[in-house]
Amino acid sequence: MNYLIDTHALIWYAEGDKRLPNRIKDLIVDLNNTVYYSHASIWEMAIKISIDKLAVQITLPAWEALLLANGFTLLPLQFKHFEHLLSLPFHHNDPFDRLLLAQALAEDFIIITHDKQFSKYPVLIEGF
Repeated sequence: MNYLIDTHALIWYAEGDKRLPNRIKDLIVDLNNTVYYSHASIWEMAIKISIDKLAVQITLPAWEALLLANGFTLLPLQFKHFEHLLSLPFHHNDPFDRLLLAQALAEDFIIITHDKQFSKYPVLIEGF
């Protein structure tokens, strides 16, 4: 299966946060699954770290090595993602989450998230 991981789930996985259920951790490490992350998540972290809205245990420069070492795959932003973004209703106003939703829809990926707002969109969700 192909999954796109939401920013908070990615952070919780990387930091070993107990809020991330074991079944989600198992899904992430299952070699039969491909778990993608988006530049939108890295961009969101960089902005929130710079304005002191997010504190993470891992420095931003260390994220790339961590993602590679843990088998995550980059889902680069593409024009088709922005085309999907144009048609998304505004159930959710967070621009980073909206971009993740558009990517998941465009790629037909399941999105890993704890955000209940995502269920308002026609996207497959692995929620917790």
